Amino acid sequence: MKLQARREFLRTLGVGAMGLALPDSITFAASESASKPLRGIFPIAQTPFTESGELDLDSLVAQVRFIDKGGVHGFVWPQLASEWDTLTEAERLAGAEAIAGAGKKLRPAIVLGVQAPDAATAVKYAKHAGKIGANAIISLPPPGKNDDKALFRYYKEIGAATELPLFVQAVGNMSVEAILDMYRGIPTLRYVKDEAGQPLMRVGPLRQQSRDELKVFTGGHGKTLIDEMIRGFSGSMPAASFADVYAAAWDLWHEGKKQRALEMFGNAAVLINEISVYADGMKYILHLRGVFKTYGSRQRPNEIAGAANRTPLDETGKQVLREILDLMKPRLRA
Repeated sequence: MKLQARREFLRTLGVGAMGLALPDSITFAASESASKPLRGIFPIAQTPFTESGELDLDSLVAQVRFIDKGGVHGFVWPQLASEWDTLTEAERLAGAEAIAGAGKKLRPAIVLGVQAPDAATAVKYAKHAGKIGANAIISLPPPGKNDDKALFRYYKEIGAATELPLFVQAVGNMSVEAILDMYRGIPTLRYVKDEAGQPLMRVGPLRQQSRDELKVFTGGHGKTLIDEMIRGFSGSMPAASFADVYAAAWDLWHEGKKQRALEMFGNAAVLINEISVYADGMKYILHLRGVFKTYGSRQRPNEIAGAANRTPLDETGKQVLREILDLMKPRLRA
């Protein structure tokens, strides 16, 4: 679909009325775009907002280019850390268009989140992702659905909507057996981001019982990245703010330079602890690194994923993050 036609399509969804102008430089990938490896560091992107609270498409695209410049392997949006449930349908479609267009000629694989309260809406997002040239899709379970049979039906509908590889994001009580049943029954479901239970203990059964065809990623800010690489995880989905440091550690490890990888990961570990203290720390670091113009969120600090009991980002907190980032600059790729 040509750019002008796509713009008209987005206007019918109310994008233009909301002031969401697509960057002029964006081109759209065809559905048959070449695949990219789905392995390595795939950060969950933050969602940038303007001072007035609108989705900032220019900064979202800048984040894709920042990830590429840092030698990172993938880009995932929008998920829990992206405040996905605060986004309208028009914003999600516009954001997906902007990301896919920017990522077409860049290194990172583009993985678009398609979760929704119901399967029909998730299918709509999945089909859209296929049309605009995403490399894969990922979906959280629908809110409040814990029944294995209901989850299977939900993911089967999404998996049938497009030929794109499908990640299931396992959370809550989703069992190893439920994930394996979906793997066996849904041909496109060959990836899992496992955040349910104890992922370090579950990766073995998931790999063994799928004959290593089910590729396992994890999240949790990548706090156990070295452990994960030893255990054979296929990748990690940490914070985007310093994903270049994770990617450097990953690359060094898989080049056989394990001592250097351990030392590099130590830099990421420092920032993991610091951003865990401050509610808006991840966005503020992207602001400091010249990616985001602002660092505000739509959600209140205690509503952001993983932000319970975090300290508000006061002026002293900003100074702390600035000084730590300055000390880390020799280790940053982007």
